[in-house]
Amino acid sequence: MNSNRKAAILTGVFFIVGTIAGMISLGVFTDPILGASDVLVSVSANEGKVIVGVLLELVMAVALAGMAIAVYPVLKKRSPSIAIGYFGARILEVGIFILSAISLLTLVTVSKAFVGAGAPAASYFTTLGDMLLAIREWGGHAVLDVAVFPLGALLLNGLLYRARLVPRWVSGWGFVGAALYWAAGLLVLFGVITPLETFHIVLQAPLGVQEIALALWLIVRGFNPSAVAAG
Repeated sequence: MNSNRKAAILTGVFFIVGTIAGMISLGVFTDPILGASDVLVSVSANEGKVIVGVLLELVMAVALAGMAIAVYPVLKKRSPSIAIGYFGARILEVGIFILSAISLLTLVTVSKAFVGAGAPAASYFTTLGDMLLAIREWGGHAVLDVAVFPLGALLLNGLLYRARLVPRWVSGWGFVGAALYWAAGLLVLFGVITPLETFHIVLQAPLGVQEIALALWLIVRGFNPSAVAAG
């Protein structure tokens, strides 16, 4: 097995691991707890679930970093500048996920202090909890979705399309999905829609599905050998 085939498999595997870990973290562990009417009480009562959600979020961050490292040598052969840009976008994404994990772990500490403090200090802890949630929400649904994630997707799929490293219908799909994802982030940023409402999910879904399709293609078929050789 040559280095390009190994890179394709690793890239696909990291893609899938990161996606699954992120979906389980949000859908099963963190979002149902953070969506409660009294967040601090909910977090304190479900401390273990929140910590598991944070661990899965960190698994996603590590997978994203691994994917960026795995695919970098292949992209570099076709465009060193785009390869560096894509790698940088993924590392920024990892940094945002780490910040989100830290804010959630801090929220666990604040929730425990809130429950122990009683009514006199409730407003102080509530404000602090709201600030920690705001860091997570703005970092994930605004900064990440507007300035980082779709940019990385555009760079990756644009180069894959131009170099024909994968079928153009796959990379073209990713290019369109990235544009829709970016639009969703802008709508959230300006308060037109709220995160994870139906329309928001509809705009983000095409890129999410495309990433799974791309990952499976890389695992099963790999990069186009003739395109890699031409590079």
